[in-house]
Amino acid sequence: MFTGLSEKIAKVINITLSSNGAKICVQNHFSDIELGESIAINGVCTTVSNFNENELFFDIMPQTLKLTNLGNLKKGELVNLERAMMANSRFGGHIVSGHIDTVAKLYSIKDLGNSKAYTFLCDTKYIIPQGSVCVNGISLTVADCGDDYFEVDLIPHTLDVTNLSCLKTGDFVNIEFDIFAKYIEKFAGNTKKTKIDENFLRENGF
Repeated sequence: MFTGLSEKIAKVINITLSSNGAKICVQNHFSDIELGESIAINGVCTTVSNFNENELFFDIMPQTLKLTNLGNLKKGELVNLERAMMANSRFGGHIVSGHIDTVAKLYSIKDLGNSKAYTFLCDTKYIIPQGSVCVNGISLTVADCGDDYFEVDLIPHTLDVTNLSCLKTGDFVNIEFDIFAKYIEKFAGNTKKTKIDENFLRENGF
């Protein structure tokens, strides 16, 4: 479980793609990493398969490559890293599982003076204005949305400490929708109206 607050920006040292998935190596900026630890790379929950003082290694499954932008990473590219949250730490973002729902295309960047408006194209079924959305692992508030787009306004601090400042129009980002919206749809869709009649009462012991 994550919060959507990136801890580090790391450079991709190497990525090897194959029919079996991918092996990714990124810079290690953590002093207390553990083997098997969960780390979100651009919002994708991954497992540390090996590490040393300078490098972190991850094995990526083919399914993950299909659903995320990790397969498009290039050597030297910057990625957002977040370790799994601790039970005794502050919860500054929103609940993020690290399970990507889709990728979105950056349509435009607009300078608002004290912030920048980023507009992304994707299905917005689970997105509402002033709701939460996770973009490349970053917890953001939705400023506006339509059927096929949403906008987030990024303050200078967010741009300074994440790789969102590196994005160009046409780039693809990982999107995780608010998990509560997905659960609500699931439960609401499975709710069946029960007809209470004599047979129902008899079958239930009345």
